[in-house]
Amino acid sequence: MKAHWQYFKYVLRHKWFVFLHCRRLGVPLWRAITHDWSKFTPAEWSPYVHSFYNPDGSHRKVRDASGAYDPTKISREFDHAWLHHLHNNPHHWQHWVLLNDEDGMVALEMPTTYVFEMLADWAGAGQAITGKVNPVGWYQKNGLKMTLHELTRAMVEQLLLRYFQ
Repeated sequence: MKAHWQYFKYVLRHKWFVFLHCRRLGVPLWRAITHDWSKFTPAEWSPYVHSFYNPDGSHRKVRDASGAYDPTKISREFDHAWLHHLHNNPHHWQHWVLLNDEDGMVALEMPTTYVFEMLADWAGAGQAITGKVNPVGWYQKNGLKMTLHELTRAMVEQLLLRYFQ
């Protein structure tokens, strides 16, 4: 039960910081309010709790030095929850990567609203986890791992400099 309580507090903290960044970046109010609601669904809740928290409520270390999930510390249960999250939350760049038979992976251009929400998510996640707002540093470590449409990447980089430098 302690793990569920700790995760609940984290999700609310994350949503609050993302909400503040969404409002600053001009993300529509409804998107800011409904950000990450799928985390409250049965498909995501328990797998996230079990992946991020020990039964006593202490935090499990599941990320590597870059901030990415360490695959050796993540379960198949979490992989399914993460896929559910990506399919239900278009503010994630992975939502816009098409896997097809002809070309393999193709990055589709992200709508502007979701790019802004993605940046708010990066800023809010960092703030909720570390207490610091540093999406530029996070992007510098992780940006090349992302499959982004060239126009989306250009927009991301321009907006990071405009709002977070």
